[in-house]
Amino acid sequence: MNKLKFKNLFIVVLTTVCITTVGCSDDDDPQPQVEVTVNGSVLFDNEDDFNGDIDGSFTSKGGSDTRIFTWQNSLSTADYNADITATSEGSFNMLVADADGTIVLDRSLNGASEPDSFSGVTSSGVSGIWTVTITLNSFNGDGSFSLSEGN
Repeated sequence: MNKLKFKNLFIVVLTTVCITTVGCSDDDDPQPQVEVTVNGSVLFDNEDDFNGDIDGSFTSKGGSDTRIFTWQNSLSTADYNADITATSEGSFNMLVADADGTIVLDRSLNGASEPDSFSGVTSSGVSGIWTVTITLNSFNGDGSFSLSEGN
């Protein structure tokens, strides 16, 4: 086989390998997705801030992700509530820190066990801009959460 035919055959084989490798990627497979909504707004990044009562919801198809937002609380406590409907194991976590960064709430719900809700009043903290962190870990289902200024 002369050099030109060998070179052309090599290019065809290399091109076929490259096309096959790229064509067989998993890009078309659906990835687990997490969506967290607060007061009607979907949270895409960690830049959102809210005033007044917080009415949140979330849904996930086996995904894991964290969403962080800030919330103006003019009092030293907050009333909270969360409820999940999960079809398998996985967890939902709600972490709330006061204006000084002190954690005043850290509660979780697990998809494979009871209870499937929690509510109460946070520990006392410093009023001002509070930070709320919602974390879903391998969660398959949906749920809701709320926060309002405490008594």
